Amino acid sequence: MKKTSNPMTVHSPVGPYVHQVINTGMPLKWVTISGQIGMTKEGDIPETGAEQFKLALSNVKANLKAAEMEVKHMTKLTIFLVDEIDLEIRKECLASFLEGEETAMTLLYIKALANPKLKVEIEAVACK
Repeated sequence: MKKTSNPMTVHSPVGPYVHQVINTGMPLKWVTISGQIGMTKEGDIPETGAEQFKLALSNVKANLKAAEMEVKHMTKLTIFLVDEIDLEIRKECLASFLEGEETAMTLLYIKALANPKLKVEIEAVACK
């Protein structure tokens, strides 16, 4: 069973995440999703970070589905950004992706990704 928590002994979350995801009982299945980039199945990479962000989230969701899981099973999301993406666009994309679910989340700004065209990479962990 997945339970989320924000301990009163630390600051409130500053974004759409929770400080803790606690899984009780023995999970039947864990899936660790490698960094998903903003690339289509055909290999196309959109030019903007916002488009890549939406596509990378879609790729995470496709991986969850392939593992017979849903967003509600996610326990951790790690987002790597090379460039700033408008905060409101980022919030809208995450809200749409999370579908009201809560998860632990880390956002990192980094210098570069493996391909100079890439601006976004997202990793995820899920269990059920």
